[in-house]
Amino acid sequence: MSKPIHVVGGGLAGSEAAWQIAGAGVPVVLHEMRPGRGTEAHKTGGLAELVCSNSFRSDDAEANAVGLLHQEMRRLGSLIIAKGDAHQVPAGGALAVDRDGFSDAVTAALEAHPLVTIERGEIAGLPPEEWDQVILATGPLTSPALADAIGALTGETELAFFDAIAPIAYRESIDMTVAWFQSRYDKAGPGGTGADYINCPLDRERYESFVDALIAGDKTSFKEWEATTPYFDGCLPIEVMAERGRETLRHGPMKPVGLTNPHRPGEKPYAVVQLRLDNALGTLFNMVGFQTKLKHGEQARIFRMIPGLARAEFARLGGLHRNTYLNSPKLLDRTLRLKARPSLRFAGQITGCEGYVESAAVGLMAGRWAAAERLGRRVPPLPATTALGALINHITGGHIEAIEPGAPMGPRSFQPMNVNFGLFPPLERMPKTEDGKRLRGPMKAMAKKKALTDRARAALSAWLSAAELPVAAE
Repeated sequence: MSKPIHVVGGGLAGSEAAWQIAGAGVPVVLHEMRPGRGTEAHKTGGLAELVCSNSFRSDDAEANAVGLLHQEMRRLGSLIIAKGDAHQVPAGGALAVDRDGFSDAVTAALEAHPLVTIERGEIAGLPPEEWDQVILATGPLTSPALADAIGALTGETELAFFDAIAPIAYRESIDMTVAWFQSRYDKAGPGGTGADYINCPLDRERYESFVDALIAGDKTSFKEWEATTPYFDGCLPIEVMAERGRETLRHGPMKPVGLTNPHRPGEKPYAVVQLRLDNALGTLFNMVGFQTKLKHGEQARIFRMIPGLARAEFARLGGLHRNTYLNSPKLLDRTLRLKARPSLRFAGQITGCEGYVESAAVGLMAGRWAAAERLGRRVPPLPATTALGALINHITGGHIEAIEPGAPMGPRSFQPMNVNFGLFPPLERMPKTEDGKRLRGPMKAMAKKKALTDRARAALSAWLSAAELPVAAE
């Protein structure tokens, strides 16, 4: 018990991991390279500094997945959520915080804890072998020396420098009276069925209008330090492709070849937008080739011009930015340990989660698993029906049956994701009215979300009862 667990990185994930470890009665050393070595985004040396927003998004635990994640983290004694609550600023239904007050409070809490030691300085390369338990929570701005060392350990291709994000739509919001399932030329491919894509057809007039909207759409600008990051030809923003020529998209991601529209037999589409399954549950579909730097409001407006997506709801909108993350489903085990070196755990954005809250949540679980391992305690697997479990399941590639028998099982590539209800296993029974009739429209959506959150709370209670690790507390 005298040997500490080391946490590298004092962001939200690392701070939360350190707090959970200390709360379990295990000493921890938290390493933070700032202020000795800064990053392009950070401005201070404070722990848990918020660099791009002050919002933890919706705090509605009844109807929003991130609000449910807030609630679950509160039950587990999260330092990040506790200090967020203490330094909340008015933001409607969102949990937004005073940026400096929040960081100061997290820093003060960790500095005051008798089992926490904070060491300032960069960990250049992999941690020394004598550190038998380490959590790497270095985020998307991992120092070059450490990033190179991780790449060498895992294989160069397994440390991804992710440049582009395409939007992801909820399957149930896609109009299948317009769209249809089919792979090009009905080709099945590895693990496929020959009907692995959702196809949305455009005639010439709609295509021309869509290209005009892409070119004219309001786009986000890069920060100064991102401006020199080159585009990869394989993931150019959709609007950049459109600017290169009006027919570029028709000969690229929107090519109509090898497809037959069953709703209009004999009529060939002028262009087609394809969506590919993005999770094992079959609830989320990724817009193929639609990485973009359009502003979020513009994305929703323009992409709903596509036939079949007029009422699309998005689990994640697109973006383009510099990022570093692991191919976690391949490289990490179910408790976030590196398979190639199990003494190393990973936490936060580097694991492939998006968002402040999600990063802290992954840090929370990494800390609990590390402490349990040190103490020889049992922590059962997280139920995938909880927000925490759904998020960890996405990162580690846990197997869940697809929503439809015979449907393709999950993405062939791993992409960062915010927590959302599309990551949750589907309900066994959809809610109905008191007289047994099916709910429709907004009532159906509200009832479904409540059923999902009720199920999650019950599952978390059962999991906590079975765990042999105390909940962290101030």
